[in-house]
Amino acid sequence: QGDDIGAQNTMIACAKHFAAYGAAQAGREYHTVDISERVLRDVYLPPFKSALDAGVKTFMTSFNELDGIPASGNKFLMTEILRDEWGFDGFVVTDYTSINEMIPHGSAKDEKEAGEQAMNAGVDMDMQGAVFYNHLKKSIKEGKIEIAQVDRAVARILKIKFELGLFDDPYRYGDAVREAEVILSEDHLEAARDVARKSIVLLKNDDELLPLSKDVKTLAIIGPLADSKVDMLGSWHGAGVAEDCVTLLQGVRDIVHDKTNVVYVKGCETTGDSKDGFEEAIEAARSADIIILAIGESAWMSGEAASRAKLDLPGVQLDLAKELMKTGKPIVVVLMNGRPLAIPWISENATSILETWFSGTQGGNAIADILFGDYNPSGKLTVTFPRHVGQVPIYYCMKNTGRPMNAENKYTSKYLDMPNSPLYPFGFGLSYTTFEYSQVSVNTPEFSMADMLSIEVTVTNTGAYDGEEVVQLYVKDLVGSVTRPVRELKGFKKIQLKTGESQAVKFNLSTDDLAFYTADMIFKAEPGEFEISVGGDSQTTNSIKVILK
Repeated sequence: QGDDIGAQNTMIACAKHFAAYGAAQAGREYHTVDISERVLRDVYLPPFKSALDAGVKTFMTSFNELDGIPASGNKFLMTEILRDEWGFDGFVVTDYTSINEMIPHGSAKDEKEAGEQAMNAGVDMDMQGAVFYNHLKKSIKEGKIEIAQVDRAVARILKIKFELGLFDDPYRYGDAVREAEVILSEDHLEAARDVARKSIVLLKNDDELLPLSKDVKTLAIIGPLADSKVDMLGSWHGAGVAEDCVTLLQGVRDIVHDKTNVVYVKGCETTGDSKDGFEEAIEAARSADIIILAIGESAWMSGEAASRAKLDLPGVQLDLAKELMKTGKPIVVVLMNGRPLAIPWISENATSILETWFSGTQGGNAIADILFGDYNPSGKLTVTFPRHVGQVPIYYCMKNTGRPMNAENKYTSKYLDMPNSPLYPFGFGLSYTTFEYSQVSVNTPEFSMADMLSIEVTVTNTGAYDGEEVVQLYVKDLVGSVTRPVRELKGFKKIQLKTGESQAVKFNLSTDDLAFYTADMIFKAEPGEFEISVGGDSQTTNSIKVILK
């Protein structure tokens, strides 16, 4: 959106989907959401409030219900919180036909009633469903909707169109000359490559297999995602064109020495039971010095309406990996997926693992940059990887319970068949170098509500490569009027260090950073003891305790 929405290279942003769309029961798209107001306010609303504070111009309703009322007809969300409490002055648009869907939800008997509920809740624009178009006039005549409500909604929309400059030139975004100049321009391609590199997470690197040498004699590149252009784009790629994508295979071929023999075998599909390609893949693996195995999910398996009941590798990809492991050759697994996967066998047996997500048009080049050392990976996980789908929901900021896990005591909160811990925790990500953290320190062990707490740690690059590290700050409120998470991320900074270099990293915490919705539903910090932790992921034990008076 930028600072000037009247500029040609900006557009209005939309905060969506409002709200709690990520809390669908059973992890199933469009399913019911049933959470407390405390969880809503402590967990799901803060990102939307941050977007509003940053100046976002529009909000989009979610498909789910909240407290029994579909979001598109939820006055508590759209008016009481968004308008009255937060002071939002942009417009609210529904998601695609979500007003119409209030009928199967069971909150409206027909489209006319659904439209009345939506308008009275604070919706300004009906996306696609034509409910307002077909029924608002009658609703006004019957007194179910006031003309002033319609005028207000129209004014909100027209105001933003005016700010965009659409009254001066309604076709200002349809500039064929500018399109030819900027789409896939050199600057944009380099930006796409850089974003992809920075998003990739190194999950494992035994024996420092990575980075690979560019003059390796023979490389076997195997897997259904190694040369699939359309899968580089991921879900909801809009007008993205598969032919514009650089695959992993192409990226590797472009970066290695001319004399390197790159052998490619697909091996299998991402789905299905066929193992017809296994024999060729195994033969290629036996002849290679190193195997790069590209597996995961196809693009269509992620995004909207793509829920999965299982989180393991689909199809026979795991079987392919097991056969390749039998060759005894070092294997780099390149994951491409849109969600955390449960891959305990891969994690245990692969030599190295790169999580590359769906990395876009320049994904193949970006992955190759990391595989062969032109870029030192610095990405960190923004999600938690489970060992098994049975652990879901699993997240770093869980509650402690009254019976926290004790391996020596059966009657504590744990599984009989696996650890409570995740396969890979939130914030985790390796580098080709190593970083050492000093003991975290604070400017004072006790501080008041008006004070600012200063936190400092020194990070040293102790490895053989220059690298970047994301330094993460976590806080645990030890005792509250309501139970508090075991820790919460309160800040992070990315620093770049040359080998042997050290840097002091400082954070400041105010009582606003320690506030939450207390037992009486007031947002404030409470006096008491806090544990401050700083490290490279959410499981850091580098901690110090302070007291808020």
